[in-house]
Amino acid sequence: MDFLNAFIVLANFVLVPAIAYGSQLALGALGVTMIYGILRFSNFAHGDTMAFGAMVTILVTWWMQSVGVSFGPLPTALLALPFGLLGCAALVLFTDRVVYRFYRAQKAKPVILVIVSMGVMFIMNGLVRFIIGPNDQRFADGERFIISVREFKQLTGLREGLAIKTTQGITVVTAVIVVLLLFWFLNKTRTGKSMRAYSDNEDLALLSGIDPERVVMVTWLIVAALATIAGVLYGLDKTFKPFTYFQLLLPIFASAIVGGLGNPLGAIAGGFVIAFSEVTITYAWKKVLKYALPENLEPSSLVQLLSTDYKFAVSFVILVIVLLFRPTGLFKGKAF
Repeated sequence: MDFLNAFIVLANFVLVPAIAYGSQLALGALGVTMIYGILRFSNFAHGDTMAFGAMVTILVTWWMQSVGVSFGPLPTALLALPFGLLGCAALVLFTDRVVYRFYRAQKAKPVILVIVSMGVMFIMNGLVRFIIGPNDQRFADGERFIISVREFKQLTGLREGLAIKTTQGITVVTAVIVVLLLFWFLNKTRTGKSMRAYSDNEDLALLSGIDPERVVMVTWLIVAALATIAGVLYGLDKTFKPFTYFQLLLPIFASAIVGGLGNPLGAIAGGFVIAFSEVTITYAWKKVLKYALPENLEPSSLVQLLSTDYKFAVSFVILVIVLLFRPTGLFKGKAF
């Protein structure tokens, strides 16, 4: 029974949050890896693209809530999500036309595009803060839990309870659906195959009659969708604050690089590696060990390797280790 209680505590504070967070990072990393694999540069504005898409969704959600529109037990934000997707798509296509297209025409080196994307990042960050403000914005409504601690205890009779938030369930289900749709699109549709061909060999793809501007446009549209969905899911599960999305860029890039930059499967695997590493290293293990160990071996301290304030440092350390010992990532990069 103590072992079961230990597992429930572990699931409640480590497994369930890490799976939800890993799903959010995986979606973010897929966007980064698509831009790298197809457009051949690292987009530092991706975190703020997520923030912009989430911001549009939040503004529409607030409007819907004000006129009495709701989605029953589910968050109203899911009804507002299509507007966020449209807003983010408009933004990235505008940015590409006004900024990135010029540098592509000049055949600029990837490092130039990286620096340009940093400029775009600061402009987007300022725009989001100007429109919605710099503070935490809460927009989640509907049922808070799929199952609460009290309900779980009543069902099982255990001393410890498991709580699964509605937003965590939505995150995992949505991530699975989005990933399956993306892989189907890339592998089965004519446009998806042309994108992969363009990624493998740009010159050969052009000789085959593939329209590069169409590939670029579709790539940005997919990236906008991935960024908005990841941003909204993260905001629902935790909270929306523009600066947090700026900080999220580190674990998202770490996820993409750990998995193998340019490899979609690697981005998903990397997202979960980073999420589980961050959560397990910053979790205080005292309660789990109290159930798992004999009474005479119970710890007196929190048994926490790092404070939660340093969770982004975990991403950075993993990133450095991977770059030093396996620069191509867990899966070899560049494999669209």
